[in-house]
Amino acid sequence: MGVAASSKHKSSSVIKMPKANVNGINVYYEVHGQGEPLVLIQGFGGGHQGWFFQIRAFKNHYQVITFDNRGIGETDKPREPYTIKTMADDTIGLMDYLGVDKAHVLGASMGGMIAQEIAISYPARVRKLVLVCTSTGEAEITDVHLEMRRAMGITEGSTEVDFRSVDFVKVMQAIISLAFNKRLYRMLLLPISKVQIKSSRSGGHLEQMGAVVGHSTLDRLRLIKAPTLVITGTDDRIVSPQSSEVIAGQISNARLVKVEGGSHAFFMEMRGRFNKEVLDFLKGNYDHDVRLSEEPR
Repeated sequence: MGVAASSKHKSSSVIKMPKANVNGINVYYEVHGQGEPLVLIQGFGGGHQGWFFQIRAFKNHYQVITFDNRGIGETDKPREPYTIKTMADDTIGLMDYLGVDKAHVLGASMGGMIAQEIAISYPARVRKLVLVCTSTGEAEITDVHLEMRRAMGITEGSTEVDFRSVDFVKVMQAIISLAFNKRLYRMLLLPISKVQIKSSRSGGHLEQMGAVVGHSTLDRLRLIKAPTLVITGTDDRIVSPQSSEVIAGQISNARLVKVEGGSHAFFMEMRGRFNKEVLDFLKGNYDHDVRLSEEPR
C-alpha cells in the first residue's frame, strides 16, 4: 500500500510533513504526486532539493518520495559511525512510516550504493531498481581523480584517509568541479555547498564519507533480482563508467545505458534524456527479460 491510500495525502502537490522518526533519527521527507511509490536517494552531501528536475518529470506518473539522508540537510546528524546498511535501513524505515510496502527505488552515486543494499537486504520491498552513476564501493576511493585525492589529503601510494583532517569545503569544491560539465552549475552550487557544510559543521559529511569508504556490494550483486536499470554518463570524472559495466554484468536482470558526454551529475545537466530513460524503464517500455548493454541511441 502506498502513501496515496491515506486521506492525508490526497493532494497531488508537494506535501511537507513532520519529520519521520525512523531507525533512531528524525528524517526530513517530502511526497509529490500520486501513483506507484518511487523513492529517490541522493548521493554524498546531496539533499532532497537535488531531485528538482526529476520531481517535475516523475510526479505526474508516480508518487515521488524524496528525503535527506542522515547527516545532511534537515535530517538529524548523529555523531557516530554511519554505514551504507544503516542508511538503507533509514530508507526502509521511512517507507514503513509512510505505509509503503513496495516501491521503485532510484539512487545516484552514494544513493546508488544505498539502493543496491536495499535491493540485496530487502528484495521484497523493491519493484524496479535504478542505479545512477554509482559503484559497488570497490576501490573507488583510491581510483578517484587526482584533484579529489589532494582535497582529501591522500598521498601517492596511500589508500588510507584521516577523515579528521579532511577539509570538507575543499572536498565539496572538488566534487562539484568534477561532477558538472556546465560552468553555470558550478557557479551556482559552489557557494551553496560552502554554506551548507559550514552550517552543519561537516559532521554529516565526514560520517557519510566513512560509510562509502567502508562499503562493498561486489560479491552480493548476484542477489539482486529486481529488474534493474544501470545508467551512467560516459564522461563521469568521479565514478568511472566501468563501475556501471561491472554492476550490470553481475545483476541477472539488468540493462546498461551509457549516455554519451554525460557527467557525474548528468541527471541534472542532461535531465531530458535521463528522465526519459527512467520513465521508459519504469513504465515497462524495455524488455527486462534480456540483459542488454546499450550505447546511446
